[in-house]
Amino acid sequence: MNTYKTSGVCSREIHFEVENDIITNVQFVGGCNGNTQGVSALIKGMNIDEAISRIDGIKCGARGTSCPDQLARALKQYKQSH
Repeated sequence: MNTYKTSGVCSREIHFEVENDIITNVQFVGGCNGNTQGVSALIKGMNIDEAISRIDGIKCGARGTSCPDQLARALKQYKQSH
């Protein structure tokens, strides 16, 4: 399980698993429960590059980021280290 500490959003961290470039599990700690569950369900089973291209840069209000954007950042960081 990989852990990413979020910044600038309501969720505090994201736990995720990737196998053979496929996202197998995503769990947000904190944040808007329904929204984070929805993002997690939609991303599960998706190729990591496809997920990044779909959610990278999504903003929540004036924050400049969002929980989906933070997940994209976590996945990018994962790719750089693997």
